[in-house]
Amino acid sequence: MSMMKKNYVVEAIRKAQLLQLLASGKRLDERALDQPRNLKIETGVIPKANGSARVTLGNTQVLAGVKIATGIPFPDTPDKGILMVNAEILPMSSPYAEAGPPSEDAIELARVTDRGIRESEMVDLTKLGLIPGKSVIAVFVDCNIMNVDGNLFDATSYAVVSALRTAKMKKYVIKDDKVEATDELIPVPVEKTPVSVTIARLGDRLVVDPSAEEEASMDMRITITTDDDGNICASQKGEASTISPEQVLRAADTSISVGKAIRAKILEATR
Repeated sequence: MSMMKKNYVVEAIRKAQLLQLLASGKRLDERALDQPRNLKIETGVIPKANGSARVTLGNTQVLAGVKIATGIPFPDTPDKGILMVNAEILPMSSPYAEAGPPSEDAIELARVTDRGIRESEMVDLTKLGLIPGKSVIAVFVDCNIMNVDGNLFDATSYAVVSALRTAKMKKYVIKDDKVEATDELIPVPVEKTPVSVTIARLGDRLVVDPSAEEEASMDMRITITTDDDGNICASQKGEASTISPEQVLRAADTSISVGKAIRAKILEATR
């Protein structure tokens, strides 16, 4: 998801250069194949939000804000709260992003991020239930892509996770079968810290955290999310090309080791 305009002649030439570099274990920005770009996490950047975070991954920048309110539960989970993630790729973030309804890229970005957080059970939704079948606490996370330079999946995931880890909500009480908000603020019931790691395949090489140029030339990508115990809880493959079982296993091992280091950075930034 590089949001770069396709030019197949330039891509073919550039891909040949990238593959030549990768054959010698090098990348354009001199990173190792399994080395992500510099990660910077800032929290509390939106004063009026219940929680917020700005993540800068290389030159990719994502802003996430949390809004918490009461709502009606879904029929199949009457005693569980609601968690929803939305993403918008702002026109100013890329020369090729356009204003209007969410693009397919933005929808996929939101769904992949949402799935990783939901399947890891990061937030204990059972603790967000108020009156079964009638009222629950709803947590909405809105993400704005501020600058596109490759790997929006991981940057967005880190922003959402950091925002949720620092989010506060009002404590609700039940009186006469009615929900009332108090002035007391409590943390969102966060139980785990999921971390996604996106890996691109260029030729027979796997590279972590692809830049925009690498994304423009990649054959396929896979995003794998792990929890605190190193368990894989979600994955998503992109692009039409294939990936071998051996490469999947290698990508899984890489996501666990790289994810552990990134998780430490998230925990440090959200204490």
